[in-house]
Amino acid sequence: MAGFCVFLQLYAPQPLLALFQRDFSAAEARISLIVSAATLGVALSSPFLGMLADATGRKRIIVPSLFALALTTLACAAAPTLNSLILWRLLGGICTPGVIAVTMAYISEEAASHSAGSVNALYVTGTVIGGLVGRLTAAFAADHLNWRWSFIFLGAMTLMAAIAVWIVLPRSRRFSRQKEFSQSLRAMGHHLWNMRLLATYLCGFVILFSHVGLFTYINFHLAKPPFSLSTSALGLIFLVYGLGIFITPLSGRLVDRVGHRAGIALGVSLLVAGAALTLIPNLWLVIVGTAIASSGVFVSQATTSSHVVKVADTARSAASGLYVAFYYLGGSFGATGLAFAWGMGRWPGVVASIVLLQLTALAITWRFFSNTPARRALDEAALEIG
Repeated sequence: MAGFCVFLQLYAPQPLLALFQRDFSAAEARISLIVSAATLGVALSSPFLGMLADATGRKRIIVPSLFALALTTLACAAAPTLNSLILWRLLGGICTPGVIAVTMAYISEEAASHSAGSVNALYVTGTVIGGLVGRLTAAFAADHLNWRWSFIFLGAMTLMAAIAVWIVLPRSRRFSRQKEFSQSLRAMGHHLWNMRLLATYLCGFVILFSHVGLFTYINFHLAKPPFSLSTSALGLIFLVYGLGIFITPLSGRLVDRVGHRAGIALGVSLLVAGAALTLIPNLWLVIVGTAIASSGVFVSQATTSSHVVKVADTARSAASGLYVAFYYLGGSFGATGLAFAWGMGRWPGVVASIVLLQLTALAITWRFFSNTPARRALDEAALEIG
């Protein structure tokens, strides 16, 4: 439930970008800030909310963050200008790590060590469903009513889910409190000196950079001739996310069996192949390409998020918070940073940039990731860090 509702609105505006461009008469780079402002907010607040959770507890951060996210989403519906809409999206992004980073730590502590990868993959599956439902809801509401109703529906669903999580989420049983923020700050510095964790953070940056960039600029690509898709049709493109419901749990089990290096290699290969396929000017091949590319993202995300909690020996919320910060900073750069590639080479320029970054990420992880199956990696990581 937490994963579902936190991702309802994070990327929901993506199929509406061409509509926002018409309504606000702004360039693609400025319109992309509607997406990148939220991911920037996530990146900015992730380490601090992770530290706060280490000091106060998991549920005490998760539940208030969900309620705050519902309120900021509803506020987007009343935004009178593009700048105010971007501001509310930024504030919503700031609330988001209170769910994302803290839930990852919650899972790592409460799940049995031999199945943490699989349980984390189930949480990621919930985020996939939420992302899919959010995009479809936003697209159809905008086409049949207007874009403000998109945020009303999303905010209302988030509010109901927040109430449900408040009632049913069990309190932590294995939480170890960090009594001082200085402890968490020292732990974050410790994490940043761990090359295996730093490689994971950089890989997370590239994963979301590629993912958000691909699914942001493909809307501008498909809204133009020869495709000329409507807002609802653009929303339906995101049905390829449904594959994540099946692929993500399988990815978790794959990591548990064959290790993180193999998982990243598979994820990068799928994303590069899928992105290349979208260059063919045929709508069905573009859809197949986005499906393959998104599958690669699901595999890579399940692998890297599992790697964080396996390698971190202490202060796992801080470690997860740093991962989320790098991950969503990549998403923020992907939405707006690829505007240059779009301006220079349109869609082929965007695809070329994504492929280059993915190959770079593969080289980094091949150097620092172990191919040891995850159920043995925890002990080895603890020995190495110690």
